[in-house]
Amino acid sequence: MKNKILIVTECFYPEEFKINDVAIEWKNKGYDVEVLTTVPSYPESEIYNGYKNKFYQKEIWNDITIHRVKAVTGYKTSLIKKLLKYFSFMFFGSILALKIGKKYDYIFGFQVGALSSMFPAILLQKFYKRPVTLWIQDIWPDSVYAYGFKKTKVLQYLLDKFVSLVYRHTSSFAITGQGFKNRVIPYVSDDQLIKYCPNWADELDANIENIQLSDDSKIHFTFAGNIGKVQNLENVISAFGTLDNKFINKAQLNIIGDGSELNNLKELVQKNNFNNILFHGRKPRIDMSKYLNASHFLIVSLVDKPIFSLTVPAKTQTYIAAKKPILAILKGDGAKIIKDNDLGYISDPNNLQDIQNIFIKAINTDGEQISNFTKNCDILNNTIFNKDNIINNLLSLTIKSKT
Repeated sequence: MKNKILIVTECFYPEEFKINDVAIEWKNKGYDVEVLTTVPSYPESEIYNGYKNKFYQKEIWNDITIHRVKAVTGYKTSLIKKLLKYFSFMFFGSILALKIGKKYDYIFGFQVGALSSMFPAILLQKFYKRPVTLWIQDIWPDSVYAYGFKKTKVLQYLLDKFVSLVYRHTSSFAITGQGFKNRVIPYVSDDQLIKYCPNWADELDANIENIQLSDDSKIHFTFAGNIGKVQNLENVISAFGTLDNKFINKAQLNIIGDGSELNNLKELVQKNNFNNILFHGRKPRIDMSKYLNASHFLIVSLVDKPIFSLTVPAKTQTYIAAKKPILAILKGDGAKIIKDNDLGYISDPNNLQDIQNIFIKAINTDGEQISNFTKNCDILNNTIFNKDNIINNLLSLTIKSKT
């Protein structure tokens, strides 16, 4: 009889997240995989075409049964609706989890946002004694404060109690950043396993026809991904835009993506008459190879807050897979990966002059150094960030968690 695994995740196919690949690979290995999630709405906070926002619906995708509960929409522009979104899945997901959860052997939680989304998973440990493994993409309570909530004594007390409740009912943890371990340890006991399982790179088509990012020959710097306050793009754009003309004329900064800060950044460029900065909008993941292959340097950036020193943005692995030099405008674990493996250049995210310096350094980089960066990216992509190895490690951790 096949072992049954229930994946609990607020986001799943057709939304584009790595948990989709995990589910398929585990299914292919002979496990009976089912998913508890919401009606798809990310990132536009609108229900996808072909779906109705019902309180419950079931579908089959790649022989995987998906159980969906009602989603809250409109959260892209409303903090209240965003909070409702988190509590909605916590509530409706928990009800459904208790109804269907007894038949599963293992519970795997993909925590890509609020920790409240993992509440349905820990209920199954509490009531049915099923082992729970959490794959932590976003560390709590740190991320709550990082996104603007004031750290009051009451909020700190409530968050610590909630984190302790969730982690106490978790058998094992997969962490995407090495620095996450020290944040998890205070809440757990010695018999709870913690294993480093980073995100892998998106698969890129190296043979896809490139696009032309400019009419004339330039050195292209590209940022691709969510455009929010924490991405620190105001400093990136300001540093690039105020370079001397002799460097500006040789280079172009490409911003690919969408998010809450997009319009503000466009206004920043227009107001200051910055040259050679282009906004390309959001592009389908399948087309990203065109833009990454056409670029010379890829940018990963975050604001300087304690939580983000522990975070390695998922785009880092995708950049590594693209085999392009990286400009890491951040601190902590993300910068350490770039520096220790000689994948590009790093700078202080708060220091505009320092950011300018790495733009200048990149513009003056010779072919031999570029080749060295490329070689080091290839080595890392085939070892630490190898997709098959990471998915196997996640499975091993989940199965070992059963006592």
